[in-house]
Amino acid sequence: MSYDQIFHALGLCVVGAPAVLFTILGLSSLLLYRSLPERTITRISQVAIMTGLVASVAILAMMLALGRRHVPIALGTWVLIPHYHFVVKFEFDRLSVPFAILTFVLCGTIGAFASRYMHREPGYNRFFVLYSLFVLGMIVTSLSGTIETLFSGWEMVGLSSALLVAFFHERPAPVRNGLRVWVVYRFSDAALLVASVVLHHLRGGGDFDKFLGSGPWPDGQALVTGYEALVVGLLLLAAAAGKSALIPFSGWLPRAMEGPTPSSAVFYGALSVHLGAFLLLRVSPLLELSPLLCFCVVVLGLSTALFAAIAGHAQTDIKSALCFASLTQVSIIVAEIGLGLRYIALIHILGHACLRTLQFVRAPTLLQDRRILENAIGERLPRMPGFWERKISERTRIWLYRFAIERGYLDSFLNDYIVAPFLRIFQWCDGFERRSTDLITGGKSRESDRTEPAPGPLDELL
Repeated sequence: MSYDQIFHALGLCVVGAPAVLFTILGLSSLLLYRSLPERTITRISQVAIMTGLVASVAILAMMLALGRRHVPIALGTWVLIPHYHFVVKFEFDRLSVPFAILTFVLCGTIGAFASRYMHREPGYNRFFVLYSLFVLGMIVTSLSGTIETLFSGWEMVGLSSALLVAFFHERPAPVRNGLRVWVVYRFSDAALLVASVVLHHLRGGGDFDKFLGSGPWPDGQALVTGYEALVVGLLLLAAAAGKSALIPFSGWLPRAMEGPTPSSAVFYGALSVHLGAFLLLRVSPLLELSPLLCFCVVVLGLSTALFAAIAGHAQTDIKSALCFASLTQVSIIVAEIGLGLRYIALIHILGHACLRTLQFVRAPTLLQDRRILENAIGERLPRMPGFWERKISERTRIWLYRFAIERGYLDSFLNDYIVAPFLRIFQWCDGFERRSTDLITGGKSRESDRTEPAPGPLDELL
């Protein structure tokens, strides 16, 4: 057996292990009258995660031993028409392999934690089905060799994230916040989809090798002009901003804390929130062709880091404080990418993801330990005055506190200047359709069409 055949077999194990896990858990939920026992679900998850982890580590070891920096694995052309083709291809390189290993390590850790944290929870099986979909989406996104493959994994991550935010659907707040997360993700997905369409018009395909060059990451040279790089790059930056909660989409991140602690740890503290930075790292050769695009990336990253640092100081619960601390580091990573520090950004992602996972998992017991310590000493633990209390006047401090507690008024901004105009446009279109229907039919629309719908979660967004 040749080395290429071994790489191909191991690559299929890396992608196939989470796919098989999702298939087993999903089909068992649909076909069986009762879900699988908790112990069975846990063991199947552990086997799948360990299989993918061992295979990805083996690929890394072989690449280091053979001096290979780029190993493509194509699964055939699925669509082939004039001026368009759709290829499912995975790439193992210095960016994708570390990210895949990180995904398996952290998802395996959270899976073991969730098997105890979610014990006897009525939605135990549902949690692990969405968890397996998330793992599959992360692996597909990390190893994607075409923008269509990346978009497929991107969608799976977004769907599983939004559904886990709304996991406790018996309460209105999780459902409302899950819908909010889904709306922001829709904008991010639309930007990525438009970018893929533009790339197909420019190069006739979405292969990264077609427009990022065939050189191994990060040494590839983008095969587009500076203007084309700016247009595509801005669309990809919008997609990254929505997925990584950069300004002005930062409001969805604290709302995502409504989900279970295991999903908060692995999604919004470790992996999902870094996907925007990963996307910018993947297309980093594109950034080199446009200084203006790099400037936009740096400004967006630094401004979001400043906002997150201010907002994090005023949060009253530990999960919100951790999510803003995570956003601060993700924003700095984005700024590092704009400055061309790609390896530093990759190392920053790996270290930060591991740290935040530990902090989110430790958060519930940390509060209990603090209460025990305060009961032992008979008073509250002393708090050191922060930077704002020492260096800034009282009037400015009050304004900053209000700005922080309102989270930069970003939700109000989105509601007033983005959501409300879209709703007015849709309402006008609905009215125009009704008037046209009345004119054509010579009568009034059906009463059921004119009945006002009952207020739902979407109304709560406004």
